[in-house]
Amino acid sequence: MSTAQTGSTKSSEAWRNWAGNVVSRPVREVTPASVEELTAAVRRAAEDGLKVKAVGTGHSFTAAAATDGVLIRPQLLTGIRSIDRANGTVTVEAGTPLKRLNLALAREGLSLTNMGDIMEQTVSGATSTGTHGTGRDSASIAAQIKGLELVTASGELITCSEKENPEIFAAARIGLGALGIVTAITFAVEPVFLLTAREEPMTFDKVLADFDELHAENEHFEFYWFPHTGNCNTKRNNRSAGPEAPVSRISSLWEDEILSNGLFQVVNSLGRAVPGTIPTIAKISSKALSARTYTDIPYKVFTSPRRVRFVEMEYAVPRAALVETLRELKSMVDRSNLRVSFPVEVRTAPADDIALSTASDRDSAYIAVHMYKGTPYQRYFTAAEQIFTAHEGRPHWGKVHTRDAEYFAGVYPRFGEFTALRDRLDPDRLFGNAYLRRVLGD
Repeated sequence: MSTAQTGSTKSSEAWRNWAGNVVSRPVREVTPASVEELTAAVRRAAEDGLKVKAVGTGHSFTAAAATDGVLIRPQLLTGIRSIDRANGTVTVEAGTPLKRLNLALAREGLSLTNMGDIMEQTVSGATSTGTHGTGRDSASIAAQIKGLELVTASGELITCSEKENPEIFAAARIGLGALGIVTAITFAVEPVFLLTAREEPMTFDKVLADFDELHAENEHFEFYWFPHTGNCNTKRNNRSAGPEAPVSRISSLWEDEILSNGLFQVVNSLGRAVPGTIPTIAKISSKALSARTYTDIPYKVFTSPRRVRFVEMEYAVPRAALVETLRELKSMVDRSNLRVSFPVEVRTAPADDIALSTASDRDSAYIAVHMYKGTPYQRYFTAAEQIFTAHEGRPHWGKVHTRDAEYFAGVYPRFGEFTALRDRLDPDRLFGNAYLRRVLGD
């Protein structure tokens, strides 16, 4: 296969992720226009003795997609392949951005059941790292997968589902890019529905005191705690019979753009320059957003624009351990001289059956800590990680953490099942890199 046919170019520029904390320099980049071209690129990389990784939009904070070999860019592998209304599924090319998928599904009168809070990622990047939203009954995006197609290290194109290659399906839905390169995903979808969002301030103590009740009574509950304060913002999303009552243009401009992005950018820049101002800023920020209720189609409720860049660590702890874990986190921040300008995000997910899902076989709660881009984050994240791991926390695969294969073998009952499958599908580690070596072992 010639270079021109596979869309291959020698790489002279470094690849950087969205947050700018990961940089790699691939030997060459390939932008395949078809599954056949992708397969040829994988085979050629193997022949040349080069590692190969596919990269989405770079929204992971880890080096999961970094490579000094061949970098596959899937932006030409986009769009919906087929819709099966009878079975409630849609098959989509792996490079399709979630935003494009959500818009296309809405035009067809369809929707995913649950989704994360941003939609810039590709479908394969989001699912491979375990991207999730919040839900009492509905789980991560990967848990909504009904079928997968991927190219293995041998250049073979494999399809899998609950009935076809089920052992691969059990692992590859959150595969970390370790088992092959995903080329298409079949998602479960349903007729588009309405959600009513209720956003309101609440004190930290009240949220924790009422957490079990808030979780049980709402289909989707999440909240943000502002460090250095006793204040939270809460959000409850529940299905609604309507009518639609979307956020007004004025409210959207003021709260979602000016306050949550524009002004938030300014105050974080100030906090980075003068850390002593952060506690005061936090108290003001925690009271800036007022209560509001609105009703709209799912992606307009679940997702929101996030233009302020940051670095993030997120751990899943057993849901029953959330309140204790969060109290310990607040106590640590209060005792320290840390200055944290970003709120802590808390969400939930029910147990699922995916081998390396952060919710694998246990009901989970997620605690995400952030620091503004360019601000030293290591001391805060290290202290938070010590608290999370004391509760058998499982870090998000695409967010900053220091855990290794030995740790994961202890917190994932099916870890050995995944690594054995990797040995079978990629014995020579064609899809390996330093990150996978750390988290999965050799």
